Amino acid sequence: MPAKPLAELVRFARANSPFYAELYRDLPPAVDRLDLLPVIDQAAFWAANTWPDNRVLTGPLTDAGVYRTGGTTGVPKFSPWTRTEHADSVTAFGAGLVRAGLRPGHRVANLFTAGELYGGFLYIENALHHAPVDNVRLGVGGAAPDRYIADLIQAFGVQVLAGEPMKLSAVADCLVGLGKSAEGVELLLFGGDLLFADLRPLLSRAFPNAAVASVGYASNDAGLVGAPVPGDDVRVHEAFADRTVVELVDEATGEAVTTPGTPGRVVVTNLFRTLMPILRYPTGDRAEWVDGGCRRFRLLGRSTEGARVGTVALPTEEIRAVLIAADPDRHIAGMQLVQRRWDGRDGVILRLGHIERPPADLADRLVRAVYAALPLYPSEADLGSIHHLTVEWVPRSELVTNPRTGKLQQVLDERPRT
Repeated sequence: MPAKPLAELVRFARANSPFYAELYRDLPPAVDRLDLLPVIDQAAFWAANTWPDNRVLTGPLTDAGVYRTGGTTGVPKFSPWTRTEHADSVTAFGAGLVRAGLRPGHRVANLFTAGELYGGFLYIENALHHAPVDNVRLGVGGAAPDRYIADLIQAFGVQVLAGEPMKLSAVADCLVGLGKSAEGVELLLFGGDLLFADLRPLLSRAFPNAAVASVGYASNDAGLVGAPVPGDDVRVHEAFADRTVVELVDEATGEAVTTPGTPGRVVVTNLFRTLMPILRYPTGDRAEWVDGGCRRFRLLGRSTEGARVGTVALPTEEIRAVLIAADPDRHIAGMQLVQRRWDGRDGVILRLGHIERPPADLADRLVRAVYAALPLYPSEADLGSIHHLTVEWVPRSELVTNPRTGKLQQVLDERPRT
């Protein structure tokens, strides 16, 4: 399906979607520039995108596929695609897999999650099917036991594993626990979440010859967003040519971000999707431009990801970077921030995954490193406003993940609701 001019997309959405008609009612009759359109308010968008009585869609569901989000960051959202929209999307994504390192004849084990309308497994399976190179597709799924996958890698000569970072690391953990490594695996394709640096040592032990790359940037609600960019930094992506437009927007002012290295929230416009139009839709992620032409962007994490205790904010990306720097021997294999309340005060527990038991003094060193980076935290703790940080070591497999998608839950709020 060819890309449509912006003016045509806006005109179609206004004429056929009650939500967009209301959103754009004060705009000029013809709009051909993105900066003239408001950024969509996600809460309003999904309040209108309900079943039944939908006010977002531009037509009836007569020939469509429906995905839904995993519900990790709120109420699950349903996202329909027409047959041609879906085919165009997975074709573009399949071409991106080749940029990520997929080679002719590669045997690919698809470890993404399937079922309950979740799109991960089906979307990647279709992208592999539409990829411009031959490949052997092994539809394993995310629910398969790690030992089964470890055996399959050896028995079938699997060369590529594609899955959520936590599923890839679970298979790696299994291999290491068996005293094995999979030298024949050439490529690890991750998606659905960022692959954090604290998982790299484990993956390297289990898959010593494997390159690591993003499978691409898409989501069940926003759809197609960005293609992987070859290189060492697996967080760098760029908009799919003639299919998507990616903007970075200042979170405070709403102004466009054009300076490389300046964070902004990711806003995407889809140029071919018309059943559920995506026009300046915020994906919920933060990124920064890495080039002066504002073509390539580096993902920084979720725009609202982090814990807050008292007056102290703990952004997950910053905390993770501090911990990794303070752990040169790479004992950490995953991190969660757990918010709890006891003795009348709030506190945060650094729940850290491990493969082998870390040295006894490491926890204290890690807490001191966080305090040095966030001096407000120990000041507030010394005043008695909040509890001091504590570290809880757990086997990597005991880090809490979303039961449907397998994504790591980076922040857990276990405080009482009343």
